[in-house]
Amino acid sequence: MLSGARGRLASALQGTSAAPYAVACRCLHASGSRPLAHQSNKTEEPPRAFDPALLEFLVCPLSKKPLRYEASTNELINEELGIAYPIIDGIPNMIPQAARMTHQSKKQEEVEQR
Repeated sequence: MLSGARGRLASALQGTSAAPYAVACRCLHASGSRPLAHQSNKTEEPPRAFDPALLEFLVCPLSKKPLRYEASTNELINEELGIAYPIIDGIPNMIPQAARMTHQSKKQEEVEQR
């Protein structure tokens, strides 16, 4: 989808005197992408909440085990590995590099005791 928008943007910018930002907004709008929030004339929308029903389908990308939703920190927790995936604007960021360790020191103690 973005490659098509990029192609339309490049062709639209050729031979035009319009501001590049205006052309980009028109091209992205035509491709179905949402305009930037700070540029829209609408009132600011509240952040979307995570839908716990998604837990039925989501698993940890590393262990393939079910995740637990922690509302207080707005994260998806993998108890087995001790990692938490952040939820941003109602969308879980399931990239392993974005996860944080929840109980790294406990894991290290268990390994040292063995």
